[in-house]
Amino acid sequence: MKLQEIVSKNAITADLQSTERDEVIVELVELLLADGAAPKSAKDDLVKSILDREKKGSTGFGKGVAVPHVKHPKVKKMTSAIGISQKGVDFNALDKLPVYSVVMVLSPADQPDLHIQAMHVIFSSLTTDQFRKFLKQATKPEHVWDLLLETDAGIIK
Repeated sequence: MKLQEIVSKNAITADLQSTERDEVIVELVELLLADGAAPKSAKDDLVKSILDREKKGSTGFGKGVAVPHVKHPKVKKMTSAIGISQKGVDFNALDKLPVYSVVMVLSPADQPDLHIQAMHVIFSSLTTDQFRKFLKQATKPEHVWDLLLETDAGIIK
C-alpha cells in the first residue's frame, strides 16, 4: 500500500483555515465528504466519532503531527485527507507542541485490516524527519501530492 493510494488528491489543503482542533477536524471531514468518502449527511456523525476518539487519547503524537482517524459504517472506502496549518493547532499532542500537519483517516467499519495497513504506511512516513519537514513546508496541495509520490518512490526517506 502506498500513500498515493491512501490519500485523496482532492482532499489536501496546504492552508487550513481553522486554528482549533475541533474545527480542523470539521474542515478535513468536509474535504473528504466533498470527495465522496461518505454521504454528506454523515458529517455530524463522523465529526462526533472522531472527537469521541480524541477524548480517548490525543492523536497528536508529537513532532508537529496529528493523525485523527475512525472506522465508521457510513464510510464507503478507506481514504485520507491532509491539512497543513501555517499557524499551528493545539491538538493536545503528547509533546504539548502545536501541530502543523494533520492526516485524517476514515475507514469502513467492516475493514479493520485495511485501516491498520493504512495507519502503518502513514506512521512509517510521519516518523521520518525529512518527510515531516517537507510536509510542514508545503504551501500548495500539489507540493503535498508530489511529496507523497516521492515518498512512495523511495526518494524521501
